[in-house]
Amino acid sequence: MNIIRENKDLACFYTTKHSWRGKYKRVFSVGTHAITTYNPNTLEVTNQWPYGDICSIAPVGRGQGTEFSLTFRKGTGKKSETLKFSTEHRTELLTETLRFRTDFSEGKITGRRYNCYKHHWSDTRKPVILEVTPGGFDQINPATNKVLCSYDYRNIEGFVDLSDYQGGFCIIYGGFSRLHLFASEQREEIIKSAIEHAGNYIGISLRIRKEPIEFEQYLNLRFGKYSNDESITSLAEFVVQKVTPRHLEPVRRVLALTETCLVERDPATYNIVTLKPLEEVFALVCDGENPQLFSIEFIKGQIRKYSSTERDSLLASLLDGVRASGNRDVCVKMTPTQKGQRWGLLSMPVDEEVESLHLRFLAAPPNSNFADAVFRFNANISYSGVLHAVTQDGLFSENKEKLINNAITALLSQEGDIAASNTELESQFQAVRRLVASKAGFLAFTQLPKFRERLGVKVVKALKRNNDGVTHASIDMLCALMCPMHDDYDLRQEQLNKASLLSSKKFLENLLEKFNSHVDHGTGALVISSLLDFLTFALCAPYSETTEGQQFDMLLEMVASNGRTLFKLFQHPSMAIVKGAGLVMKAIIEEGDKEIATKMQDLALSEGALPRHLHTAMFTVSTDQRMLTNRQLSRHLVGLWTAENATAMNLLKRILPPGLLAYLDSADSVPERDADRMHVRDNLKIATDQYGKFNKVPEWQRLAGKAAKEVEKFAKEKVDLVLMHWRDRMGIAQKENINQKPVILRKRRQRIKIEVNWDLFYYRFLQDHAKSNLIWNFKTREELRDTLESEMRAFNIDRELGSANVISWNHQEFEVKYECLSEEIKIGDYYLRLLLEEDDTEESGAIKKSYEFFNELYHRFLLTPKVNMKCLCLQALAIVYGRCYEEIGPFSDTKYMVGMLERCTDKLERDRLILFLNKLILNKKNVKDLMDSNGIRILVDLLTLAHLHTSRATVPLQSNVIEAAPDMKRESEKEWYFGNADKERSGPYSFQEMEELWTKGKLTSKTRCWAQGMDGWRPLQVIPQLKWCLLASGQAVLNETDLATLILNMLITMCGYFPSRDQDNAIIRPLPRVKRLLSDGTCLPHIIQLLLTFDPILVEKVAILLFHIMQDNPQLPRFYLSGVFFFIMMYTGSNVLPIARFLRYTHTKQAFKSEETKGQDIFQRSILGHILPEAMVCYLENYEPEKFSEIFLGEFDTPEAIWSNEMRRLMIEKIAAHLADFTPRLQSNTRALYQYCPIPVINYPQLENELFCNIYYLKHLCDTLRFPDWPIKDPVKLLKDTLEAWKKEVEKKPPTMSIDDAYEVLNLPKGQGQHDESKVRKAYFRLAQKYHPDKNPEGRDMFEKVNKAYEFLCTKSAKVVDGPDPENIILILKTQSILFNRHKEDLKPYKYAGYPMLIKTITIETSDDQLFSKESPLLPAATELAFHTVSCSALNAEELRRENGVEVLQEAFNRCVAVLNRSSKPDDMSVQVCGHISKCYSVAAQFEECREKITEMPNIIKDLCRLLYYGKSIPRVGSLGVECVSSFAVDYWLQTHLFQAGVLWYLLGYLFNYDYTLEESGIQKSEDSNQQEVANSLAKLSLLALSRLGGYLSEEQATPENPTIRKSLAGMLTPYVARKLSVVTPTEILKMLNSNTENPYLIWNNGTRAELLEFLESQQESMVKRGDCDKSYGSEFVFSDHAKELIVGEIFVRVYNEVPTFQLELPKAFAASLLDYIGSQAQYLHTLMAITQTGKVESDQHGDRLRRVEMALEALRNVIKHNPGSECECIGHFKLIFSLLRVHGAGQVQQLALEVVNIVTSNHECVNNIAEAMVLSNLLALLHSLPSSRQLVLETLYALTSSTKIIKEAMAKGALIYLLDMFCNSTHPQVRAQTAELFAKMTADKLVGPKVRITLTKFLPGVFMDAMRDNPEAAVHIFEGTHENPELIWNDNSRERVSTTVREMMLQHFKLQRDNPDTNWKLPEDFAVVYGEAEGELSVGGVFLRIFIAQPAWVLRKPREFLIALLEKFTELLEKNNPHTSMFYRGKP
Repeated sequence: MNIIRENKDLACFYTTKHSWRGKYKRVFSVGTHAITTYNPNTLEVTNQWPYGDICSIAPVGRGQGTEFSLTFRKGTGKKSETLKFSTEHRTELLTETLRFRTDFSEGKITGRRYNCYKHHWSDTRKPVILEVTPGGFDQINPATNKVLCSYDYRNIEGFVDLSDYQGGFCIIYGGFSRLHLFASEQREEIIKSAIEHAGNYIGISLRIRKEPIEFEQYLNLRFGKYSNDESITSLAEFVVQKVTPRHLEPVRRVLALTETCLVERDPATYNIVTLKPLEEVFALVCDGENPQLFSIEFIKGQIRKYSSTERDSLLASLLDGVRASGNRDVCVKMTPTQKGQRWGLLSMPVDEEVESLHLRFLAAPPNSNFADAVFRFNANISYSGVLHAVTQDGLFSENKEKLINNAITALLSQEGDIAASNTELESQFQAVRRLVASKAGFLAFTQLPKFRERLGVKVVKALKRNNDGVTHASIDMLCALMCPMHDDYDLRQEQLNKASLLSSKKFLENLLEKFNSHVDHGTGALVISSLLDFLTFALCAPYSETTEGQQFDMLLEMVASNGRTLFKLFQHPSMAIVKGAGLVMKAIIEEGDKEIATKMQDLALSEGALPRHLHTAMFTVSTDQRMLTNRQLSRHLVGLWTAENATAMNLLKRILPPGLLAYLDSADSVPERDADRMHVRDNLKIATDQYGKFNKVPEWQRLAGKAAKEVEKFAKEKVDLVLMHWRDRMGIAQKENINQKPVILRKRRQRIKIEVNWDLFYYRFLQDHAKSNLIWNFKTREELRDTLESEMRAFNIDRELGSANVISWNHQEFEVKYECLSEEIKIGDYYLRLLLEEDDTEESGAIKKSYEFFNELYHRFLLTPKVNMKCLCLQALAIVYGRCYEEIGPFSDTKYMVGMLERCTDKLERDRLILFLNKLILNKKNVKDLMDSNGIRILVDLLTLAHLHTSRATVPLQSNVIEAAPDMKRESEKEWYFGNADKERSGPYSFQEMEELWTKGKLTSKTRCWAQGMDGWRPLQVIPQLKWCLLASGQAVLNETDLATLILNMLITMCGYFPSRDQDNAIIRPLPRVKRLLSDGTCLPHIIQLLLTFDPILVEKVAILLFHIMQDNPQLPRFYLSGVFFFIMMYTGSNVLPIARFLRYTHTKQAFKSEETKGQDIFQRSILGHILPEAMVCYLENYEPEKFSEIFLGEFDTPEAIWSNEMRRLMIEKIAAHLADFTPRLQSNTRALYQYCPIPVINYPQLENELFCNIYYLKHLCDTLRFPDWPIKDPVKLLKDTLEAWKKEVEKKPPTMSIDDAYEVLNLPKGQGQHDESKVRKAYFRLAQKYHPDKNPEGRDMFEKVNKAYEFLCTKSAKVVDGPDPENIILILKTQSILFNRHKEDLKPYKYAGYPMLIKTITIETSDDQLFSKESPLLPAATELAFHTVSCSALNAEELRRENGVEVLQEAFNRCVAVLNRSSKPDDMSVQVCGHISKCYSVAAQFEECREKITEMPNIIKDLCRLLYYGKSIPRVGSLGVECVSSFAVDYWLQTHLFQAGVLWYLLGYLFNYDYTLEESGIQKSEDSNQQEVANSLAKLSLLALSRLGGYLSEEQATPENPTIRKSLAGMLTPYVARKLSVVTPTEILKMLNSNTENPYLIWNNGTRAELLEFLESQQESMVKRGDCDKSYGSEFVFSDHAKELIVGEIFVRVYNEVPTFQLELPKAFAASLLDYIGSQAQYLHTLMAITQTGKVESDQHGDRLRRVEMALEALRNVIKHNPGSECECIGHFKLIFSLLRVHGAGQVQQLALEVVNIVTSNHECVNNIAEAMVLSNLLALLHSLPSSRQLVLETLYALTSSTKIIKEAMAKGALIYLLDMFCNSTHPQVRAQTAELFAKMTADKLVGPKVRITLTKFLPGVFMDAMRDNPEAAVHIFEGTHENPELIWNDNSRERVSTTVREMMLQHFKLQRDNPDTNWKLPEDFAVVYGEAEGELSVGGVFLRIFIAQPAWVLRKPREFLIALLEKFTELLEKNNPHTSMFYRGKP
């Protein structure tokens, strides 16, 4: 065989060759020139076929198989041969081979080409040619005709059309649904052709997706599952040149690393050119010659080639990213992978066999080429380690550990290191890496002898070569020994390996030396990266926990000693390296001892790293991942470098304002905080959790996934991920060996922790702040940035210039000045301007060192001469004291401040001082100083200025009645006097005139002035009003009202400090000083008169303050003299709650009346009695202030309050008129004082016709429609007051004083007609002032006279009544009814005192001829009251009876009933009275004596029945009548009277007006609006009355039982319904009576209803007209429908049979009744049948009777079937029931009786009873006589044969012969099977079974018995078949014989039994087996020996029994033939 030398293997597959010799393994290679097969064990070529010899290669069979065939020609001959192979990778193998299809000898296949457009990555359309080839699509450049790329079918997932893109279709490609979009006219043809080719050539079926997509979807999904943002967002980017055959020159691209993909972008547009998942990266190849070239190999076979100036940094980042994505199989190497050396795909691990072979090749290279063996090994084994590295359990499994150890030994024994080239040496290290990354290899490091030493030597030599590739490979290998790279690893082994590796200091120095030199020269990024990994695994948490303590410290020190090197790395271009350096830095600072950590921190300063990273940490604001990653790292480092480092913190204090640094100590969290992703592996968890192995979802993925869901902060997330070590993200699981001792981990020492809140600092840093302690904004940030940048720039220049020496940064003097803030006034750490602008509410944080700051401010205040600055300081002092008064404590200069306030004449200063004082009083100690320095008086003086504030808003209710609106400037009052010279007095002047005099200079600050209310003449400058309006300068901060509000608030606060009562609620005396000062005459009036400003806030505050002052104040009783109650009631606003509180506390405590009036009611005692209506005064007293305020402001018209805005206006008008000109005077002289004068009662026209009693307006209280349940506070008191009012009303007299008398008292001339109101008022004022008791103690009597006259004149319009008012009496009666109705419980204990008046009223009204024509008749109200009183209490019923009330009421009742007629209306007076009296009797009937009285008065009952007769037209009163009947039913004699008076006719009639649909509709309904609801209610009440009359009810409704009434009800309502009266709810009964029912108990329909109603109506008429009626009172009434039915036990049998599942009440009783009925008919039936047999009688009557028996039987069957338990009633009746089985000729009766028997057999007791009755023969006969019921009979028998006794009887009565007849002769297979089953059950009986069996074997062979037992159907089949086998000989003949014999015997027995049921059946003694087929056969143990010998393989049913029987037979025969043989058995001879 000629081997083509230049042939190179391109792709190899491990296949099985199928040949005639068998199947064997071959390596199938697709080469450049030929296809070759190799022997896998030796690598020898076994065959080779040049492509020219190959005819075809194709899959075998359609679908996804593994087999394919190769057809070729031998030589030039025409003969072709075909070989068959199989492989898992058939599609790939065929694809690779078909790439050479054009070289095949025949069928040089070229595909069809199509012109298309390709949608290019640049979003343009490019013309291309698509060629459909056997292996895939080729995309061809039309210009050059070159193939640009291929889409293999094996990687195509399918096709999808585009609906909105002409001719558009996508190839779904690459395993992650990448979409490639083409457009062609021949779209369908292209796809069809491709699908065919793929099926025929590659053996895969492609499909086109059903649903087309739209272009928009294509754009969104073109990268398949990687289309989401995460997958295409860069974490790192590099600019590269791409080397590609598509372009002549290299193209510039941006290579971006994302979390999951490698994305190539076009730098010009940033469009994505290609995207590859990181998991598809196979290897990174860096060119050994050219330092810029590298290529990336992918598992699908593509190779991308690039060049980059920073290649190694790029590869370091790329390697880190790929590994972090979870791809463990990637490595960096210098030689490209030879695909031909790998036996399989790159995308899947190779077979176990292949792995083992290559392991062996290392130990024994097949072609003696060790280097080749290593390359092959690396090509086939995953970089992540040997996969099958553990010996499997099993006999022949190979020892993997041994294989691996041999391979390791082979690699290490290569001392030809010197000879090996760099690439070879690199490959050796990578092979070792593959071995130690497996479990066995990892263990071998400490277990395999010499491994460690040899490896050490090899590594040291390798490092000397100074080749980056080799160095990287060797260190990457060491990393796999430092930290296990396999799942299921063991921490103890990790400790051992690590300890071993780190034991040589020399070796470590060697490594670090390498590290330092690379860093210093800025080379070898990959080496640095791998060394950082090494250091990470040794020093960084969490890995460092398995590092041995001393080694850890040693290495840490070694690394730290080269600290500057580490700092250099922070400027490295590769993020991966910066991150590694950061992790190591962290370890050094956290775990190194104090010196090391401090050294690092100092270096950070002297190297200038801190400011640089601070800059990055603060100023990186970006969404770019890389930037954020840098920032995250910088922030971490800044945290580490400043932790516990005073120098660094001082630097920060010089750089940043203290307000910003304060956030570092804050405990608040940042609003959005993300999880820390820097540490993921948790050793402690691993060491303790032994079972948590094989965690399939990598931990990092879980964390990341969770976090990504939780936080949309995508950027921050990813940054944290990037800062994790890649190994943490691979998800390598660890196992714990349970038997070993626990692993002891090295304790982590976090000596230095970052304790401060950097997160919050950075968060706040980026926000703008304008706070008292921090001004921070864009300007300050920029200034900081510039300063930092210029400092770093300068330092870097210095460094470069002085590179010969080590340069250190002068950090001691660096500071940032913030020029932009130089303008701000700053005291301490605070900006004054901002401190003043801040709200108190702002969370500006507490003021630091407040005491010192306050003193600094106060110091500045005292020093400054400028008013403005003083005011600023005061403002700041107020703020600081307000926030920190507790820390600052009492202020010693409060008095000085008050003095300043008194002296100052500047409005601004005044307001600032007051605002400061307002804060000072927060400290109680300062309040005393304030009072001591006369502060209260000064403040109150300032209060009065509020009267001068004219521009305030008006309140809506204000009108010119109260005060002039601001625009109506009236001439102000002349109040002022002044004098410049001594004793000069000029005036009076108005205030405006004073102002003019000031401007003219007539007045000066020294001029002395006076006005009313002042205590003497005073210089102008001390009179507040003049000082502040004329003299003062400056701009006020507060207007007069705000100032007053502030002062009032201060006074309230001060009062709050000194309550009037102590903790035990005792009154404190003397009154607290602040309240004493305020109660003083110089203060209190001015505070009160502020009410006249009518300013809502001021009024509210004054009310609160007055409430404070007046609590327990000894001056309270004389408080009214200030006019406060007038002023406060004039207030027009709505915020009246504080006013209400104040009024409630004070209104009854005023001493305005003489002592003797004390005892009067509240109205008389209240100072407001003259101002408010009586009801409002009561309301104020009885309710909470909130409630009063609500009424006072609203429009109310209720029983307790009639009040409206109109009335409020009237009140305000009257008070305003009374005050006359006082209000305007205040605007001229703010300190004028009011002179008190009492006000006459105000009359409200709205209350003219109201009767007010207790606290209610009776008209409203009685209006139950508007006020249905108005709450009554004190019912007993109201009742007393009402009776009192009744008495007064009855004795009413006209008034005494006349108008002229009144004028006389007031000294007004009489006889001039009416005087004007104001004239009257003036006269009254004059006299009132003169005789007021306060001023004139003698004048009290005259004063009261004057008052009376004035009041009389003011109320002269009041209504004058000349006697009792019937309207009022009706109200009084109604009120009492309401009281007794609603407050039964409260009034129960009292006897009603009003009966004499009430009965008198009723008598007078009843005897009045005009009774029915009065306008206001009293009778309804009076009778209603009678009812309510009686209803309330037993005492009252007695009282009424004693006062002859029962008779009086009867007369009224009689009189009113007499006028009732069909057209009466519910609101007729007579109807109302009847109703009330009925109710009254209803209640009275509950009392024994009243009942006796009623029994003596038969007219009552007669009238009551008459009322019921008209009840239909007036149902509401009808209801009351019915209720009365119910009540009377409590007494047997009353029941009887009512019954005889015909009450039933009416009550029953009412039942049929009921509509149950309304009841069930669920609709809201009330009797007021729904007539039907009234009828329903009447029906329910009538039903109740009937139940009570008959005595059906129990418990509280129980009444005497009345048999006569019961009988009548049973007759008219049927017994069933009558019975229901005692158990069912009324609604159910009424529904039943008013609907059509047909159930077993009741047949009720329109006919029955009509029949009953007709009867009732006729009785009613005859009763009313003639006074007589049906003598039986309906007890003999019969419905015509019911007469026709069969009724047994009150049940309609026909109906019951129609609904057998009906729930019966007493099923057992019904069953018993049925049995009795059937018993009564049985004899008749038997006779009838006997006659019918002889054919004599035929008549309807008999037919009817027979049908009734059938119905009864059917009912019996039903009741037993549906009511378990009722079958027991049949016990004792079975003779009767079974006798019915014999009624031959009446098949229905027999059938039904049989069904009854069948059902009862389920009851054990019944079966026993049947056994005792000995009645089975009747049942057996049916088997013959009633063919239709056979199955049922059999079923019954099956049940009965549970009883041995019955089986006995059955045997005796011939059951077997009947059953055999069934089995042999029945034509019904089911019947035969059932019979067989029954036989089986009978033979199974312990006692009788064997007998049954013997009897049966006389008829049938024994086989049948067994068959019946095992399978009844089979028994029938055997019987029907023909058999000749060792156990049965049976044929047609034997069957025929048995069948006829049985039939004859059965008929004979049946005849005998029909005539005499007691006939027994017995087989004749000599009865022989009738079938004769087996005669002459020798049968042993049921086996025919002749046949058994002929068929020895026959499986016997009972082999053991047969063997025993056979031996027995044998010995028996032996004995028979030779008697001597028996000695063998009997013992030795």
